[in-house]
Amino acid sequence: QGQLAESGGGSVQPGGSLRLSCEYFDDINNGRCMGWFRQALGRKLEGVAGVEGDGPRKYARAVKGRFTISKDIAKRTLYLQMNNLTSDDTAMYYCAVRRGVRCPDPDAAEKSDFIAAWGQGTQVTVSG
Repeated sequence: QGQLAESGGGSVQPGGSLRLSCEYFDDINNGRCMGWFRQALGRKLEGVAGVEGDGPRKYARAVKGRFTISKDIAKRTLYLQMNNLTSDDTAMYYCAVRRGVRCPDPDAAEKSDFIAAWGQGTQVTVSG
């Protein structure tokens, strides 16, 4: 199937860090583009980061240098390490899978680019 399970969200002070996880349950996702999206309250969905298979990585300009995406194929888990968080990072974070290896530029990515699977989301709140 295409089930995904995000975890790791929570509340953190500005400048803090969180690590999000997205466990997937279908090995066909090992070689696919997987990525993270986020949606802040009242704003549209935006791409955050993507990884092609377990190789090349892409980042939105807003998070480049602060976030790191990775995939552990053996554990069937996608990660998003988020450092130096700011209030602008507050959002619901979703992982998603695209059919095919290649990832779009996260700044141009749309929900329709990732049709294989979506998770339910995990909330990240940065305040204080």
